[in-house]
Amino acid sequence: MPADAGERLGFVTLEQFLRQLPPELTVLHDGGNRADRLRWVEPSELEDPTPYLLDGEFLLTAGLPFLDQGGDPERVDAYVERLVRARVGALGFGLEPYFNAVPAAVIQACSRRNLTLVAIPQTVPFAAIGLEFSQLLESDNAKTFRQLADTNRQLMRAVLSARPEHELLAALVQRVPVWAVLVGADGRVRARGSAGTHGTGPVPGVEAAALQPLLAKLLSGSGPRVELDSFDDAGSALVFGHPLRSSRDANLGALVLGTEAPLTPAQNSVVSAAVGLLELLVRQRTSGSLAPSQLATALLLHPESHSTGGTRHVNGLKDLLAQSVSSTRSGQLRVVQGINLAAAVRGTGDSPVRELLEWRRMFDTKLVEITDFGFAAITRLKVDDALLADVERLGWRLVVGSATEFAGLAEAYQRTSSLRGRVRTSGHSVRVDDVTWSLTGLLGSEAGAMLAARLLAPVLALEPERRDTLLGILRAWLGANGSWDSTAKVTGLHRNSVRRHIRTLAELLELDLNQAQARAELWIALQYVQLPQER
Repeated sequence: MPADAGERLGFVTLEQFLRQLPPELTVLHDGGNRADRLRWVEPSELEDPTPYLLDGEFLLTAGLPFLDQGGDPERVDAYVERLVRARVGALGFGLEPYFNAVPAAVIQACSRRNLTLVAIPQTVPFAAIGLEFSQLLESDNAKTFRQLADTNRQLMRAVLSARPEHELLAALVQRVPVWAVLVGADGRVRARGSAGTHGTGPVPGVEAAALQPLLAKLLSGSGPRVELDSFDDAGSALVFGHPLRSSRDANLGALVLGTEAPLTPAQNSVVSAAVGLLELLVRQRTSGSLAPSQLATALLLHPESHSTGGTRHVNGLKDLLAQSVSSTRSGQLRVVQGINLAAAVRGTGDSPVRELLEWRRMFDTKLVEITDFGFAAITRLKVDDALLADVERLGWRLVVGSATEFAGLAEAYQRTSSLRGRVRTSGHSVRVDDVTWSLTGLLGSEAGAMLAARLLAPVLALEPERRDTLLGILRAWLGANGSWDSTAKVTGLHRNSVRRHIRTLAELLELDLNQAQARAELWIALQYVQLPQER
C-alpha cells in the first residue's frame, strides 16, 4: 500500500528517479530495489568511496577505478561488494572518456551482488543527473527540504562547536521528537539529550541499565544497521540504535534514540545525518587527526625542543598533545604499556592496523605505538579496574604509569618499562603507584621466589634444622659484609665455626663467595626465604 503524502516528505524512490531520467540511460541490472529510498546522487572516482557515503545513494563513476589492474575481476567484485555493504542504492557507469561500454566484469559483479547498474551515455553529463535529482526533491517537497537544509546547517554548526557531540545531540532533539544517548565503545555514556533540556537534563523513560541488551547488540555486530527495542516508559514506545563504525568496521560507539511514534522520512533523514556526523567525529577522535603526526615529527626531529624551546613552542607541543589524547593542555597524562602473555596470539587477533585502532579506541587516544613487546600508549584516562579487566580479557597485561605532565613523559616511560619483566614473570598487571621502589619491590615476590629456589636449591634441599642453621649464618655473614668477627658476635658462634660453615655453603652452592656478584645475588635471594624466627 503506498504511503500517503504526509508520510513521504523527503522520500524519493529509485523507481521515481529512474523514471525522471533521460531515456538514453539503460538499466543493465535491476537489483529489485526500485521501491527503496534514494538519498542522494554522488559522483566519485575513488577506489573505495564507501567511507564518504551514506546508505541509499546513487553512485556515479566514469570507470577510473577500473582502469589497468583495477579492471581485474576480483578487484571489480571487491569494489561492488563494498558498495553493497555500504547499502549504495545503484551504480551509474558513465561511458567515455575511459570506456565505450560497461566492462563485462562490472556487469557480472553487479549481477552477482545484486546491485542495480545503469549505463550512462556521454550525452548525459553527471551534473545533469544530479540536477534532475535535486529538482525532483524540490518539486515534491520544497518546504520540507528547505527545513532539512536549515537543520543540516544547524548540525554542522554543532560539529564545529567546542563540545560537538553534546551540541549535536541538542540540535537533533530540538528538530526531532526523540531523546538521545551517545555511548562510547565501552558502553559508557558520552553525551545525552532530550527535548527541552538542551542535553543537560535526565533522559526520559529508560534507565541506563535497561539499555544494556540493546547496546550489546550494537557494539558486537558489524556493518551499518538499526537495532530496535520497545519499553513501557514514557517517550520510549520505539527505541532504536545506530552503531558508529570506523572505516574498517570497528565499533566506535552507538547512538540510541527513543520516541513515542515512528518518525517520518524527513525526521529519519535528520537522524541519518546526525549519525553520519557522529561517526565522523568518533573516527576523527581515534584515527583522523593531524595532531599526532605533527607532534611525533616535532619530537623526533627536535627531541631537545620540549625542554629547551621557547614558551610559545612548548605550548604548541602541549596543544598538539592535548588534541591527541582528547584532553586539555594542563590535563594529566599516563603512559601505559601492554604485554601479550599469549605469545602465539598477536594482539586482539586482528591485523596490526586494526589492533592499533582498537587500542586507540579503548584508551581514547591517538598516541599508541605497536612494539615488539606489545604496545605503548599515552592516555588521559586513569585506567580504572573496568578498563583493566577489559584488556585482560583479551589476554593482555598492563603496566599503568603514574599521572604526569608533558615534561615527565620520558621518565614515565622508563618507569613503566622497568616493570615489564615483573609483569611477564608474575602474569599480573601492575600500577606504578602500587610499587615499592626498591630492588625487592621492583623484582616482585614471584620473581624473587624463583631466584631463591634456583640459587639456594642445594641448601633448601637439606633437612630443616641443618638448612635453617646454614641460611641464618649466610644471612648474618652477608649482612656483616663478610666480617668473621661480626658474624660470630651476631650468631654466638666461634669465628672458626663461622669460617667452616661458610666454606660448606660455598661448596654446596658451587659459588665463589669472594665475588661481589655472587654475594649480591645471594643477599637478594635471601630476602625471599623466611627463616624460623621470621615466621
